[in-house]
Amino acid sequence: MIYFYNEGVDLQLKDKLVLKQWIKKVVQSYGLKVGNLSYIFCSDDKIIEVNRQFLQHDYYTDIITFDYDEDGVVSGDMYISVDTVMTNSQKFAPSFERELHRVIIHGVLHLCGLKDKQPDEEQKMRQAEDNALQLLDQLFEEKKIAKTKA
Repeated sequence: MIYFYNEGVDLQLKDKLVLKQWIKKVVQSYGLKVGNLSYIFCSDDKIIEVNRQFLQHDYYTDIITFDYDEDGVVSGDMYISVDTVMTNSQKFAPSFERELHRVIIHGVLHLCGLKDKQPDEEQKMRQAEDNALQLLDQLFEEKKIAKTKA
């Protein structure tokens, strides 16, 4: 199951069912199954608190992923700072929503085994994110076409 929670932020996700379908397809593309995935959308204040408490890091980040994978089943909690996503979207992305989607799938890709600490790993991660975002675009397009036919 895939869950979306807000903690101290007002974020209204659009098309939650499409997002869940997308996440499942990405996980399955790695030969894995979806277990329990929880996305907790929060503020910078919360993300730094989590970073300090659990990782002993004293900096802001867009996402912190806690991996509970077991025997080919992808499970975890992902804290996403809406504040940092907004800041990053203004620097790097065409929109807040696009950057949010990139961060959402970034956490899942970590749970699927991708890393991004070394330059070659980071390049593979970016390519995987881009491929996943293209898939999301296709799913949104299919939904749009289905609506016009209905």
